[in-house]
Amino acid sequence: MAAEPPVLPGAEEARRWAAEELSHPEYRDAAPGWIETLWEDFLDWLSTLDGSADAGSTVPSPVIGVVIAVIIAAAVIIAKPRLNPRARKAREVFEPEGMLAAADYRQRAEMSAAAGRWADAVVDRFRALVRSAEDRTILEPQPGRTADEVARDLAFPFSTEALRLDKAAVMFDAIRYGNRAADAGDYRAMASLDEALEALKPVRRPDRQDHQDHQDHQDHQDHQDHEAPRPAVLP
Repeated sequence: MAAEPPVLPGAEEARRWAAEELSHPEYRDAAPGWIETLWEDFLDWLSTLDGSADAGSTVPSPVIGVVIAVIIAAAVIIAKPRLNPRARKAREVFEPEGMLAAADYRQRAEMSAAAGRWADAVVDRFRALVRSAEDRTILEPQPGRTADEVARDLAFPFSTEALRLDKAAVMFDAIRYGNRAADAGDYRAMASLDEALEALKPVRRPDRQDHQDHQDHQDHQDHQDHEAPRPAVLP
């Protein structure tokens, strides 16, 4: 018995399927900006069709259904790696030539925020909190450090902010390397974390504290050894 040909949806049903599938927020967050623009243009074109010959449509309903199916498949293929956190490539926080101070990164972030360039503002504000942690000797300067490594290394000294640090690292990678759009809320969240870390006293790791205590004791001993001898007091 010959297999029955697949049943293709009509234009109206295809539009409904596409709208329901691609309305999920994870597609909007994961897809690059050009996909979102392409999808909006396609919806505008699709809204002019009803798939019926009576309405003067020049594109048959089966063709419209096939086109929509292809677009959905393409969206899934492009967005899938971005939806999987494990597939997110580790990228460094700073540019190879990035030598700005924390205050400079904060100033750049504020200027970008004032101009509505939220992606630049979020990226520079995260860099500011990392550079600040290096200046405070909480982090050792390390070329090629990634956002995930920052969140991991700061989770101990700032344990109360560990969750926000992890979210900030994911946000940084998604915006800087994943083409995710940023908004004012993203910048407020990043700036709030930066300010919170600045106000907190970090918890030092035991090995670091022992080393510091030993160094303080050695400095004190060296100071005593170099003191000038006091003259003897004659009776």
